[in-house]
Amino acid sequence: MLVQSNVSLRHLNTFGLDADARYFINVTSVDELTAILRDPEWKGTPKFILGGGSNILLTQDIEALVIHPDIRGITVIGETEETVVLAVGAGEVWHDFVMHCVDNGYGGVENLSLIPGTVGAAPMQNIGAYGVEIKSVIGSVEAVNIESGEKRIFSNAECEFGYRESIFKKALKHQYVITGATFRLSKKPVLNAAYGDVQKTLQEMGAENPTIRDISEAIMQIRRSKLPDPAEIGNAGSFFKNPEIPVAQFAQLRETFPEVPGYPIDAETVKVPAGWLIERAGWKGYREGEIGVHARQALVLVNYGGGTGAQIKALSEKIQASVAGQFGIRLNAEVNFI
Repeated sequence: MLVQSNVSLRHLNTFGLDADARYFINVTSVDELTAILRDPEWKGTPKFILGGGSNILLTQDIEALVIHPDIRGITVIGETEETVVLAVGAGEVWHDFVMHCVDNGYGGVENLSLIPGTVGAAPMQNIGAYGVEIKSVIGSVEAVNIESGEKRIFSNAECEFGYRESIFKKALKHQYVITGATFRLSKKPVLNAAYGDVQKTLQEMGAENPTIRDISEAIMQIRRSKLPDPAEIGNAGSFFKNPEIPVAQFAQLRETFPEVPGYPIDAETVKVPAGWLIERAGWKGYREGEIGVHARQALVLVNYGGGTGAQIKALSEKIQASVAGQFGIRLNAEVNFI
């Protein structure tokens, strides 16, 4: 295993920000990961885990040993006539894994097509899109304790999944390296096409009896029409979470803004689209030097090239203050600030 010094992380964050790792190592197996964590030479050095960098904002260099888990593999470990269980390495590209499932007729993740990042980052964030969250298909998560090097298997319940949350972002933050996960998928999938955009796109495609491949293709078309490709414009997708507010607060908001959209979560809570709030506050298409808010999707902050993480962080704080001032709603970042 080779530990490198002063390594640029530009290629490992989708914002394309130029920050350096004081030390960097790429690990391709659980054994390699355990070895570096238990190595006396590195025992006292702070550790930072970096996967595909699709949900982080690097605001500074990282004075730590940056560990990149590049553990691959997709293996069938259980199967019946109706379901299949796959064990997947943390280093697998998430979208490649989704396409593997679609190609094999395994349903359950097709609504999560084209989400950037790796399989290892997916449970940490409980990624979700178009009516599906990863918690609905995860069986377990394998992780290694950074301090002890011990491996642990977390059940779905033990992951404490919430809206873009998990135990790995809360109580166990910075304590574990996710090395893989198992997924329980369906060979006889029930399609989720409830979102209006998905239904409309399927109709335009002429998919009268849609398959999981049709769902995947429709969602890829939608995402490409709304979201910039990180390979072309640096971004991390949705920068803010959609706020969830009490029903009474939403009713008051509608008195002033009758057109505000809202989606009931339960009898007491309504989800309000953060993109709508940001656009209504006048930020859509805003540009400040080499950074800005995307012209087609107000929920996406972008680096046009040469911007810094500190600049993007400052812009996000301006947007938060603006939305809070106009609507009385505090936006919380979905992106993790480093």
